[in-house]
Amino acid sequence: MMNQAMEVGRKLVALCKAGKNAEAQETLYSPDIVSVEAIGAPGQNRRTEGKRAIRAKSDWWMSNHEIHRAEVAGPWPHDDRFIVRFTYDITPKTGPMAGKRFTMEEAGLYTVKDGLVVMEEFFYSME
Repeated sequence: MMNQAMEVGRKLVALCKAGKNAEAQETLYSPDIVSVEAIGAPGQNRRTEGKRAIRAKSDWWMSNHEIHRAEVAGPWPHDDRFIVRFTYDITPKTGPMAGKRFTMEEAGLYTVKDGLVVMEEFFYSME
């Protein structure tokens, strides 16, 4: 199982490093994927189900933040899961942080089944 998770993790990291996050979601995610955020964005649930809904969530995030720099590290595998660290230098376009540039770090925990990501969980602090 670790080999399969590592293989999927390496592909996901390579695509994200190339700025191809949407391609990573399209090619590596299960149609029934579940995504869980540490904190839900205003007006959004913490839990999102299905590839289409997750793509809409990602599109919302990309259109509501100016991304100055993005770094991706990992993957670090463990059985059928792996972790990836993301570091973003961003300026939100909306909300209470609008116009305030800051660095955001988060870890994504991904669960793999049958060669596809079936769950992603994000860990970060907003303090």
